[in-house]
Amino acid sequence: MMTSHGRRDPQGAPGPLAGRVAVVTGAARGLGQGLAHALSRRGARVALVGLEGERLARIASDLPGAAAHWTVDVTDADGLAATAEAVRRTLGRPSVVVANAGVALGGPLLDCDTDAWRRVIEVNVVGSALTARCFLPDLLHTRGYYLQVASMAALAPAPLLTAYCASKAGAEAFAHALGAEVAHRGVGVGIAYLNWADTAMIREADKTAVFRELRTHLPWPTSDIHDPDAYVRAMVRGIERRSTHIYAPPWLRATQAARALLPPVVAHRSRQVLAARGQAPLPPTGLLGPGGAAAGPAARTGGPHPDPYSP
Repeated sequence: MMTSHGRRDPQGAPGPLAGRVAVVTGAARGLGQGLAHALSRRGARVALVGLEGERLARIASDLPGAAAHWTVDVTDADGLAATAEAVRRTLGRPSVVVANAGVALGGPLLDCDTDAWRRVIEVNVVGSALTARCFLPDLLHTRGYYLQVASMAALAPAPLLTAYCASKAGAEAFAHALGAEVAHRGVGVGIAYLNWADTAMIREADKTAVFRELRTHLPWPTSDIHDPDAYVRAMVRGIERRSTHIYAPPWLRATQAARALLPPVVAHRSRQVLAARGQAPLPPTGLLGPGGAAAGPAARTGGPHPDPYSP
């Protein structure tokens, strides 16, 4: 059988995403970009949302199925609401919404720039909540699925990542609460717990003293960097199954089971490592990678800028 875009899945039958509308935030790079491609290959009509309009346009034009993109800051409530309305008009009501947009900042809390620290919380927590709020009417209509991209940092908070850990733990708690709130209305909510991925943000992070110090002293396998394509495949499977939890790599499931034991273990190890450094400085990183540069205060868009592409 053919999907609505004239494609077969590997088993020859249309998959659950065929003809559905899927929204991906933070779609200009990394996991968001990979997920947009994967969802399109599965027959979804993809709405790409992010801050880098030119990149989003190129990605949309490369997708095998129908797509459109909007340049908007996920922390801009009015802009995001206007984007949600534009997605409905252009592609239809979404059945899948992936809150993937996120930024990171490393360094000692006392040395981090306050605005940059706050921006991590705004994008990763407030931006996720606004994404859910603006598209929730559509998900209620389609009895759809919302996926919150979290991190191992939500399970095992680490030093030198206070904003990122707090934001991912907050996003996790938000998704749990939202799931309980909308389950009786047919909306599924899932959380993706992901370890380090070989993305531009992580490659940029590894150039800094903070992240070299952090990852070097993590025990195996938590220190490993993984192929983002494997994470994308895990998320697509989870979306198709409307999974409550997605773990990539799979061993993170064991971390979930042991999470109550992890903070004292991390604190003990950190005390040893940081004490051994003495007074050696660990300069804060600023918002990491090209995505972080796009999300900085000076780069906020102030509203949606639609530039749809529909093959």
